[in-house]
Amino acid sequence: MFEYRLIAQCPETGARAGELITPHGVIETPVFMPVGTQATVKAMTPPELEEIGAQIILGNTYHLYMRPGADIVEEAGGLHKFMQWHHPILTDSGGFQVFSLSELRKITDEGVEFRSHLDGSKHFMRPEDSMDIQQKLGSDIAMAFDECVVWPTTEEYSRAAMERTISWAGRCKEHHSRVDQALFGIVQGSMFEAQRIECIKRLEDISFPGYGIGGLSVGESHEDMYRILDALCPEMPVNKPRYLMGVGHPANLIEGVARGIDMFDCVLPTRNGRNGGVLTSFGKLNLKNRGFA
Repeated sequence: MFEYRLIAQCPETGARAGELITPHGVIETPVFMPVGTQATVKAMTPPELEEIGAQIILGNTYHLYMRPGADIVEEAGGLHKFMQWHHPILTDSGGFQVFSLSELRKITDEGVEFRSHLDGSKHFMRPEDSMDIQQKLGSDIAMAFDECVVWPTTEEYSRAAMERTISWAGRCKEHHSRVDQALFGIVQGSMFEAQRIECIKRLEDISFPGYGIGGLSVGESHEDMYRILDALCPEMPVNKPRYLMGVGHPANLIEGVARGIDMFDCVLPTRNGRNGGVLTSFGKLNLKNRGFA
């Protein structure tokens, strides 16, 4: 149902070519995933995504939970039928969005209490709830619920968040039951190399078919991002996919691939595009400027 095949690896860098086999098709890696936050990639239709070669897209668990609701998506036949996308889909856990509501949420070891960004209503999400939502959505790949820490932070808080992330990963795996959906763990540990390595080793003990790298592109420099990847990637299992979450700047993609990353996602391309921004060899241009009228 789900399998990763490593086809080739560069002997000089960590760059890899592989295949991800999912219930909705085979994905050639490295791969970039356009973000369809609320079951749609903004300003693009599914046929347009196919035309540009998109192999897999990402859906956002928090936003789909808030609107239209996981039950409605499930009743429509799951996310693939709901959005008329017949290729693989990955859903994030909702953790990043919940934790970004810094003034509207409270974290405990049991889960996270937060208020909706739409109407202020109060909600509580546990790792088990994230699994229930993602299983109703029916994505090919689900992500474990984690605590994403922004930078800067203290080593002490980063460790506490890492411990919660590992505990929640175990609870997610125990609760997850959908056999046609792969569940990935997420590595946290902020900018602390030892924590990152400890986290992946302990997640490997739980055992997942793939691993996300969270908590990067959250305020740190590019140099710090690359330093963490340099320390972490050699410690990650060779026979499982590696997903650098929320990273999509072209320079970061190249540097990530060179370090052995297989999967990326980011809102940057569609956000830039629908606002007239284009990336060129001469730098970023804004096509809404008068000079392009």
